[in-house]
Amino acid sequence: MVYYKCMKNKKFVICYNNQIQNSVAVKDLLAAILLEYSISADIVDIDNLKNGYEFAFIIGGDGTILKAARFFAKTETAIFGVNLGRLGFLSQSSKEHIRESVEKILNNHFHIEERIMLECDNAIALNDFVIKGNSHGRTAKLSLKINGKAVCDYLADGLIISTPTGSTAYGLSAGGPVLAPNLGAFVIVPICPHTLTARPLVIPDNEIITVSMEDSEDGFVVSTDGQNFFNYKSDIIIKKSSYKAKLALLDDSDFYSILRDKLHWGTSPANI
Repeated sequence: MVYYKCMKNKKFVICYNNQIQNSVAVKDLLAAILLEYSISADIVDIDNLKNGYEFAFIIGGDGTILKAARFFAKTETAIFGVNLGRLGFLSQSSKEHIRESVEKILNNHFHIEERIMLECDNAIALNDFVIKGNSHGRTAKLSLKINGKAVCDYLADGLIISTPTGSTAYGLSAGGPVLAPNLGAFVIVPICPHTLTARPLVIPDNEIITVSMEDSEDGFVVSTDGQNFFNYKSDIIIKKSSYKAKLALLDDSDFYSILRDKLHWGTSPANI
């Protein structure tokens, strides 16, 4: 956990998603609030990100934050999410609480939490890599190795390789466990496996994951956080990235509260 000091001397940027309703109005409001504190922030669209900042406000949904996180991880820029999407699991604020959030940040009532990321060739992911066969509508025969040793074979729609941050995303929907975000671990979750013995697997984050496909000339499709897609003909090797996402979190927030508030964790169905 890292704390920043002298926030008013930092170089800020506001990143917004023009495809999301109200994002333009919210970024204008945020810029005006910062100006009240004599802070002039640059403003960029999520599709035209650039370097040179120490703190970034990200306006949009979780997809917007994931894209920004992959970009800014390479320059160790802290990001703070303002949710305009549906779930907003990675966000810390909403449009109704922007002023309050800015005041907390400028008064150092927040901390930076570093989140581990995944790497496959030159691609990185904060949530997950998803591996599927290129033959649409058919299950794939996938072989999993860890540190070069055979672990198991899957007949499934695909595999999800997830970070703790991503364990509340696609992996959770596919039946995987929820991991606390500060754990040094990855989750391997089969998607619709055609066997009763295939179960999610939690492994240390220093291990090397290799996935190969049997009897397929079509190869793989690999997605990065569900946003970027790549075709592979050979084995896929996934490991922990040297980059880490830096999420700015308000001091009065915690992971378990987010689970309760946004995923209704442990809530009786009658109360949802």
